[in-house]
Amino acid sequence: MIIKKITSLALILVSSAVFAQDTIVATAIKKEPLTRREVLDSIKATFVQDNIASCVDSLWMQELASLDLYNELSFDIKNIDVDQKVDYELSTELLKERLKKLDEKSPFNIEYNVGLENVIKSFLKNRKRAFERLMGVSQFYFPMFEESLAAQNIPLEIKYLSVVESALNPRAVSRVGATGLWQFMYQTGKQYGLKVDTYVDERSDPLKASKAATQYMKNMYGIFGDWDLVLASYNTGPGNVAKAIRRSGGKQNYWNIRPYLHKETQGYLPAFLATMYIFEYHKEHGIKPDKAIANHFATDTVMIKNAMTFKQISDLLDVPIAELQFLNPSYKREVVPYITGENHYLRLPVNKIAVFTSNEDKIYAFVKYEADKRERPYESMLASRSTNSSENEGTVSRIKYHKVRKGDSLSEISDRYGITMTELKKWNHLKNNKAPLGRKLKIYTMETIASNNKKITKPDTVSVKEPSQIASHSSKVFKEEKVVSYKDVVKYHKVKRGDNLGEISDKFGVTVAEVKKWNKLKGSNIIPGKSLKIIKNERVVTTVRKEVKNDKNVETDVASNEDEKSSDFYVVERGDNLFSIAKKFNVSLEDLKKWNNLEELNVDQGIKLAVAGNEDSANDTANKADVKITEHIVEKGENLGSISRKYDVAVSDIKDWNNLEDNNIQLGATLVVGKKYVITSDNKNTSAKKESIAANDRNQVKLYYVKKGDSLFSIAKKYPGVSISDLKKWNGIKNESLKAGMKLKING
Repeated sequence: MIIKKITSLALILVSSAVFAQDTIVATAIKKEPLTRREVLDSIKATFVQDNIASCVDSLWMQELASLDLYNELSFDIKNIDVDQKVDYELSTELLKERLKKLDEKSPFNIEYNVGLENVIKSFLKNRKRAFERLMGVSQFYFPMFEESLAAQNIPLEIKYLSVVESALNPRAVSRVGATGLWQFMYQTGKQYGLKVDTYVDERSDPLKASKAATQYMKNMYGIFGDWDLVLASYNTGPGNVAKAIRRSGGKQNYWNIRPYLHKETQGYLPAFLATMYIFEYHKEHGIKPDKAIANHFATDTVMIKNAMTFKQISDLLDVPIAELQFLNPSYKREVVPYITGENHYLRLPVNKIAVFTSNEDKIYAFVKYEADKRERPYESMLASRSTNSSENEGTVSRIKYHKVRKGDSLSEISDRYGITMTELKKWNHLKNNKAPLGRKLKIYTMETIASNNKKITKPDTVSVKEPSQIASHSSKVFKEEKVVSYKDVVKYHKVKRGDNLGEISDKFGVTVAEVKKWNKLKGSNIIPGKSLKIIKNERVVTTVRKEVKNDKNVETDVASNEDEKSSDFYVVERGDNLFSIAKKFNVSLEDLKKWNNLEELNVDQGIKLAVAGNEDSANDTANKADVKITEHIVEKGENLGSISRKYDVAVSDIKDWNNLEDNNIQLGATLVVGKKYVITSDNKNTSAKKESIAANDRNQVKLYYVKKGDSLFSIAKKYPGVSISDLKKWNGIKNESLKAGMKLKING
């Protein structure tokens, strides 16, 4: 009894254990992809590092990013009053002596006057700190300016003009749109070869803009012959300077024509001369230039092979974004673009150039990793169709808010969230680079969501099926068929010298009459340079995918819930007729009428028409169509036009059959000049199949070249089922007169 109880208990335990393992549901697996910082750190850990320190201090970069200095100097120049006396400890006699020395070593007309003295004293009194900063920045730019000026034999003192124009800020933009160190207007920049597009503004490029400014100075000196007037024309334009000369009675000294110039230009040259004086005598006035932020010789360029953002470069090379902006001011959107056929260069400190070139592949791999994270709805749609995986993964946009605290800067906030400073300013409508204390800034971030909800079942038994059973139950066999249709395509031919309508019509496989009709020409004369419209009926091949059933070996459409096949029917739309529908589906007009029991060509909108017959597969397989090809060997003096006329085919057909892109053919080449279908059959349906193929053949467009003695009646007799009225309708002929050489459409 005890043994029976123990045995039954053991059976219950075993069976419960077995059935408990029938279905195992896996818990949700939370997929945690690598964060941007983890990927970045893993790449940087393999970099070959250089121990040389960065040549630019980050605090200086924040100073350069500010446009305050440019705005202050611009305001002074526009509103300066040269007649207002300024109290400053500088004797007039000492100033006269120093100005005389400047005049001796400069080609400019530097003479003492009260207005110039007031401007110099105003700058020394109110802008001493600004000039200390400008002298620090000038140590980077002035060597570039001097090299460009010396190459064209332009006075080197003109380098001080960039201080007056832009306060040495390459990203300075005036209220009228003048941009860069030399403040070029858009049209003037284009005139002197400076490129401006969505990504690049070469007016901000120090080297290219300096060359353009030098060339401008040289051209203006050729007009006025006086460097003072050249500077005035740079500010107000040569036309306004010429007007001031005429209004002054022909005087050609700046100080004489100054009252006739614009108010801004009246203070322009005094500001330039005052700047030159302060730079030359800064020690005497206790002005100590700030530390040089960088040296031009301590930087170099590298050509970029993939589009990169300043943010990516900054993260990879540990270079502040502000420094990249300073070294590469011509990139407007903080992106170095990659455009096929164009070269774009990135300027970096020399030590960072070594790191970049040594780790180029890793850098571009990180750029590709970030580009792959971008949302691509169409690519993801295709990917979801091609895979049956149950794992869903994607990225979503999230909005976060950051409250600005004391000590925060836009650069630090953008670095923290992995965005650019430009994006941060755009999202929060910020006009400058100052972080608004206490304000909540809106930040858009991209987050990856991953889930895995797979249900794993463990069957009790495993049954092995025969390959034939597997094929019949779990797989479907598909067959692709190519359907050929014809479509009118509009092309244009630009008439060249020596062209005539005959050659042009032969080139495109059309008639002279058609070319005249399309372009509304009355005669045969054409003007070189004119574009002629050509309408070609070109072949379009579409692929239809069909399922092959194994049991009956019959081809049916893939989507089929009922006996009717949805792809075998067409709903009539507005403007349709039986002829256009037959041509669209590459079937004959007679078959379309027979399948739908129709007698007329007109059909009502919204009616559902059958556009495919329901024939047995035995009939389809019993009738076979073989293609008979006619070939021609090209002889001396022949061209496609003469060969097409010889075999009564279109030039476009010969080009299609032989995969020719143009009308050039080689002597001795073998060309396919004809294709015919030969029907072979083993049953009684041979004649019916021949009629079907002949009907389809008639439905295609053919061309006939009119010969001497031909008439519409004789041509219609050559094509069974074609009447004289059909020929007139297809070719737009009103009377029955024909000319030799005309091309007629058959079954048009």
